[in-house]
Amino acid sequence: MSTEDRLKATAKNVEGKLQEAAGNVTGDPQDQAAGKAKQAEAKARHTGEDVKDEVKKVID
Repeated sequence: MSTEDRLKATAKNVEGKLQEAAGNVTGDPQDQAAGKAKQAEAKARHTGEDVKDEVKKVID
């Protein structure tokens, strides 16, 4: 996984956690859901890149 892709996924995860926390504080279920969705997207990005890394290892 490239460092840039890993940083983008991590940033998306942090953004999602902050948005979810803001939704918890304000009681806004839409912010909570959007924050959780961003975290799930970040996890999917990490998983996809991890698969790419493993394939690259096998090829090399």
